Amino acid sequence: EEDSLSPFIRLQEKKKQAQLMQKTLEMKEEAFRERMEVITCRWRDFHAKEAQLKAYMEKLGSILKENDKMQIQALKKASKERERKMQKEMELLRAKRELEALKNKHQKLCNKVQKYSIFNKYLEGVVKISQFEEIQEVIWRYKTLVRMHKDLLQSQQGHKEMSEQAKVLLDQYMVEKEAEILQYQNELVQLQLRFDQAQSDILHWETHWANIQNTTAKKTLKLGTIKMAILNLFQ
Repeated sequence: EEDSLSPFIRLQEKKKQAQLMQKTLEMKEEAFRERMEVITCRWRDFHAKEAQLKAYMEKLGSILKENDKMQIQALKKASKERERKMQKEMELLRAKRELEALKNKHQKLCNKVQKYSIFNKYLEGVVKISQFEEIQEVIWRYKTLVRMHKDLLQSQQGHKEMSEQAKVLLDQYMVEKEAEILQYQNELVQLQLRFDQAQSDILHWETHWANIQNTTAKKTLKLGTIKMAILNLFQ
């Protein structure tokens, strides 16, 4: 959706990001100053403690030489103080790096805002010559058109999918009907063969029936002749 927005919309978003980054930067700077004040106080305390430690070491040098245990404790304490000092220095360096990164990011956002400022002027000109009263109305109208275009594309995609499904169903129906037609054609061929065979059988039996009738007529004629001959002989 961000790719489909106008450059001015991205400009508005960059402005908001720049303002948010400015506030974050100010908060970081304030926190950095507070941390610097705390570190400075700790540095003063550390130097004071270090001065006290040196005075104590000079005052009780002979006693520390005699007492190894106290010397080891003092060395450990000094080592811990050095570790704390190194840790504070690392924290200070990290905070400086974070501040520098925030400044660079803020500068980049300012450059982007300046780069896209031309679109703000363009939209102001559009508002002057159109029925819109504010730039925000133009943006809302644009977003509405983008959403409607997206819905239209989705609707077209849905109709396309339904059309493809209907085409698939039609192809399946045509295949099924072609298979049924082929089956009926095969059955019709079988019935035609049976009909031809029946016609042939009818012709054969009609010929056979005619022969029987001829034979019967001959036998009947012969029988009548015999009856007449018998009758004549009897008379």
